[in-house]
Amino acid sequence: MTQKTPKSARAFADRRLPALLLMTPGGILLTAVTLVPLAVMIWMAFTDYNRRSLFTGAYDMVGFDNFIGILTNEEFWWSFIRTILFTAALVIGSLLIGVAISHLMTRLGSKMRILVTIVLVFTWAMPNVAASLVWNWLFQPGYGVFNWILTQLRVFGDMTNTDWGSNTGLAFTSIWLLVVWQAVPFLAMTIYAAETQVSPEYKEAARIDGASERRIYFNVTLPFLQPTILLVTILSVIWDFNVFNQIWLVSHGGPDGTTATLGVFTYITAFVSFDLGTGAALALITALLLAGLTSVYIRHLIRSGEDDL
Repeated sequence: MTQKTPKSARAFADRRLPALLLMTPGGILLTAVTLVPLAVMIWMAFTDYNRRSLFTGAYDMVGFDNFIGILTNEEFWWSFIRTILFTAALVIGSLLIGVAISHLMTRLGSKMRILVTIVLVFTWAMPNVAASLVWNWLFQPGYGVFNWILTQLRVFGDMTNTDWGSNTGLAFTSIWLLVVWQAVPFLAMTIYAAETQVSPEYKEAARIDGASERRIYFNVTLPFLQPTILLVTILSVIWDFNVFNQIWLVSHGGPDGTTATLGVFTYITAFVSFDLGTGAALALITALLLAGLTSVYIRHLIRSGEDDL
C-alpha cells in the first residue's frame, strides 16, 4: 500500500491535475453565470418576491402557491399552446427551406456555391436584435419596403398603411418570416455538409437501375440525411421554443397579448407587472421543459456515439 500511494499521486499530478487546472476558470465562470442565477431563480419561485421586496427586502415563503396560480391561469395555458404551435410552424418551415437550399447547393457551380455560402453566413451572423429592428422598418406602415413591394404586386390591394403588429395573423407571419430567415442558414449548411458525404456510388447504382433524380433523392439521399435532420430538428425545437427577442421587438406580444408565447408571458409577469416570484416560477417551468428537450438531444448524441464505435 505504501508503495502504490506515491505512484497514484504522481499519476494524478501527471494526468488529472493539468486537466483540472485548465477546467477551473471555465468551471468558475459557468458557476457564476449559470448555476448561481439558476439557484436564485429556484429560491425566488417559492417566494412572493415583488416590487416591494426590491426596495425593502421583505418577502414571504409561499411554497407551491406560485405554481398553483400559474397552472390555474388561463393566460398561461393560452401562451403555452401558442408556443407549441408557433414552435412547430417555425421548425417545419425552417427545415423544409433548409433542406431545399442544401440540395440546391449540391447542384450549383463552385463560384455560385461560394456566393450562396457567404450570404448564408452573413445572414446567420446578424444579431437577432439588429435583425428585428430592421424587420420593423421593413414592415412599417406608411413607408415600409415590404408593404410597398406587396402594393406594387397588386395581389393584395393597397398594403401601404398596413400595420402588421396590430393584427394577430400578420404579426405571427412577420415574426415567422424573421425567425425562419435567421434559422435557415445553420440548417442549410449543416445538412449540406451531410449531403456531400453521401457516397456517389449509391446514386450511380440507382441511375443505372433507371431511377429518376427525384427518386434517388428521396430513396437514397434522404435516408443518409436522417440522423443529421433529426439532430438539427431537436436543436431547432429547443431554440424556437425559447424565442423571445424577435417576438418582443416586433409585436411586444400584442395585439392584446395574442402573440405572447411562454417567454413573453414570463417577461411581462416578472418585469412589467413586477411579480418576480411568479415570473421565476414560470421561468423554472420553462427551464424544466427545455431540460426535457435537451435530454432528448443528449440521448441522441450518446446513441450516435455508440453506433460509431
